[in-house]
Amino acid sequence: MISKAGKLAGVKRPASMEMAQKARELAQSGQNIISLSSGQPHWDTPQPVKDAAWRALEHGETKYTPVDGIPPLKHAIIEKFIRDNDLSYNPSEVIVGAGVKQVISNALAATLDPGDEVLFPTPCWVSYPDIARLCGATPVPIATGPETQFKLTPDQLSSAITPRTKWVILNSPNNPSGAIYTAQELRALAEILLQHEHVAILCDDIYEHFCYTDAPFVTMAQVEPRLKSRTLTCNGVSKAYAMTGWRIGYAGGPDSVISGMRTIQSQTTSAPSSIAQWAAVEALTGDQSFLVTNRELYRSNRDVAVGLLSSVDGMSCQTPDGGFYAYPDISTLIGKSTPGGVRIETDDDFAMQLLLETGVAIVAGSAYGTSPFIRVSFATSQALLKDACQRIAAFCQDLR
Repeated sequence: MISKAGKLAGVKRPASMEMAQKARELAQSGQNIISLSSGQPHWDTPQPVKDAAWRALEHGETKYTPVDGIPPLKHAIIEKFIRDNDLSYNPSEVIVGAGVKQVISNALAATLDPGDEVLFPTPCWVSYPDIARLCGATPVPIATGPETQFKLTPDQLSSAITPRTKWVILNSPNNPSGAIYTAQELRALAEILLQHEHVAILCDDIYEHFCYTDAPFVTMAQVEPRLKSRTLTCNGVSKAYAMTGWRIGYAGGPDSVISGMRTIQSQTTSAPSSIAQWAAVEALTGDQSFLVTNRELYRSNRDVAVGLLSSVDGMSCQTPDGGFYAYPDISTLIGKSTPGGVRIETDDDFAMQLLLETGVAIVAGSAYGTSPFIRVSFATSQALLKDACQRIAAFCQDLR
């Protein structure tokens, strides 16, 4: 028998994937399931992007590509950073990976040693702590809550940094809370980071095009150019362009980090799919007007979801500024029981019983480092969203 590596202790599949799989299994058995657990848009990949993939096939673009991405895609990424973020990179400072998860994993694998620390505010995307563990480092969650709109404060950051801190990860808009850091808030954090030259910053901007505030989206290296030399700005085509299955992420950052990531990638996956890369070129360089249309659609969905969830007795829900998740607090429902006598002890219990009794799949806040909350994706049709929220309300009403 081959035993698992010790570093896998405590590492498990993301809860969002587990819940989505459970929902699929129940749906395949004939049950009426509404899944609000997955982090992906419900619309299809734009037709021009799919057409670009077909052209790539017809032109024989099916061979190995450079490890860090084809030159046309790297050029498109460079232009995107200039257009959207006022950031300038050379080709050697840009890398393409098989999704943002791989990009982040490669960055941490290329820079972390045992004993190093990775800081991130919670709630956070489920994979940050486990990626750090797999790299032999220590994840350091910094708890935030509704009182700060789920945002890291300068005092919290200052208190958490130690000589072993290697990275601080900022995700804005945040998954799962939808929190967005303003330029002023990023400058305040930057003032702390400027005092600690050994700390690098990883900005996960994958939800950049789902911002519902009047202020434009900003990222750390844009707001504080003095930190650009130690900031890795990560993004991808998965969310904005409905290309989650195409697996294309990218990053811009200092050559010293990018070269290490390139080495890691060359010895693991090599380059991403050649066809997906050509599709991503079209996504980043083609007509961008649909991004506004889709953002407004999800703004409307957000308002519907928050309105319905906020009206549920025992549920408190802040209005997210970005992303496509609502993140209600269910603390007053903990300790109650279903009509069948199942006691809700945790947000995990709530999520599982909700799925089994109503057919609505959501994800417990414990997966994101905060409890008792639930993450409800509003990346679906408004009709299904209303139906799901009504089922959630009925489930909560029946708890005693």
